[in-house]
Amino acid sequence: MPREIVTLQCGQCGNQIGSEFWKQLCREHGIAPNGILEDYATQGDDRKDVFFYQADDDKYIPRSLLLDLEPRVVNQIQTSEHRHLFNPENIFVAPEGGGAGNNWASGFGQGERHYDALIDMIDREADNSDSLEGFVLTHSIAGGTGSGMGSFLLEKLNDHFPKKLIQTYSVFPNWDNQSDVVVQPYNSLLTMKRLTLNADSVVVLDNTALNKIAVERLKIDNPSVSHMNSIVSTVMAASTTTLRYPGYMNNDLVGLVASLIPTPRCHFLMTAYTPMAINDAQVTEKNVRKTTVLDVMRRLTQPKNIMVSASTRRENSCYISVLNIIQGDVDPTQVHKALQRIRERRLVNFIPWGPAGIQVALSRKSPHVETAHKVSGCMLANHTCMAQMFQRTVNQYDKIRKRGAFIDNYRKQDGFELEEFDSSREVVSSLVEEYQAAERPDYTTWGVDGGVRGQDNASNGIGLGSGSNRGAALQAEDADARY
Repeated sequence: MPREIVTLQCGQCGNQIGSEFWKQLCREHGIAPNGILEDYATQGDDRKDVFFYQADDDKYIPRSLLLDLEPRVVNQIQTSEHRHLFNPENIFVAPEGGGAGNNWASGFGQGERHYDALIDMIDREADNSDSLEGFVLTHSIAGGTGSGMGSFLLEKLNDHFPKKLIQTYSVFPNWDNQSDVVVQPYNSLLTMKRLTLNADSVVVLDNTALNKIAVERLKIDNPSVSHMNSIVSTVMAASTTTLRYPGYMNNDLVGLVASLIPTPRCHFLMTAYTPMAINDAQVTEKNVRKTTVLDVMRRLTQPKNIMVSASTRRENSCYISVLNIIQGDVDPTQVHKALQRIRERRLVNFIPWGPAGIQVALSRKSPHVETAHKVSGCMLANHTCMAQMFQRTVNQYDKIRKRGAFIDNYRKQDGFELEEFDSSREVVSSLVEEYQAAERPDYTTWGVDGGVRGQDNASNGIGLGSGSNRGAALQAEDADARY
């Protein structure tokens, strides 16, 4: 029985990367832009039902909600080649159409005002599933709608569907370049609190690293938004390939998440993909090379291929868990030899306080998409270097908060209290401390005496099975539902 996943695309960024994701899935499953299955794809044994359902006329429709507070990006999707793909009832644009003005408090407040309409859409899509496994949210943490309304949705999904998994693909801002959104440190910190407390798994997509990969790896002088979105959609599709082309392991989202997140709060995952190719023939042709399992697995751990702007080679930093999804015609003995070589050369450092190693999932490639390379790989990893990224967010916040800059924009929003800033900073600082503590052998006893700074364990879901990460608990509970 398929384990369905409902996707929520929130805000400008969320809808853009979501749109590219669905285009990629349609290509891989042989689905035409109008939702009709192509003649050459009728004999496949892939699981389309995880992300699509069939209408009465046999068209495939994404299990997706397109949510925004201003109409521009949604209108672009509705006038694109894939305009007939989505269910019109699953598109929500705020009647005012003014957006959130890059203000987290405005996005959150408008989410509250439109709660009935939003939850009705989510309930309808959930009830349309035979065995709903969870939700995937795509959004940015730095703007207004994706951060504010995205945070609101995370809180409500947690309350409304307490036993369903919540995974996000969250785009983090580029701190290296001057942004037009001067309040993005505020928005990022406020969203980070919800990602910490209300999500089970957060796949971090760092704009700083994505831009660097586009320039240095793909040799694109001036990467466009479409180039970046293409990289993101490639990673999203690759990370879900074991769900859509199931094998012996990792064929559902709960199993995938539970294997990567041993402790509830450290649920932020970084990604890598190689050999990187995007939907641009000229770019792809420049980068064709011979691929082997060892070559792919070694490249996945190299900092230049990792999509977060944090150093994995820093002293004492270590992997908490690693999952390599290898696509292509691969002999399992090659995987064994590659793992042995990586172990011998000590290319990867693991946590000192528990058993850890590289997990490998072998997956088929889509027969409907031609690729230049025989073997490709996607890495999902939990690494203590995440503390560097989160600390950078806190530092950027401190710079403007100590001057009280742009605070009035938030103070004017009904229902928003300035204490929320301090609460969010406490949660994120506590998260940084936990990731740093995970580098030490005594991590298993860390915080036992004094609790976790910044919040109460019981009330904010630090324990397994409540609020934050519920992966292992859900895996046990869902066994009966599955069989």
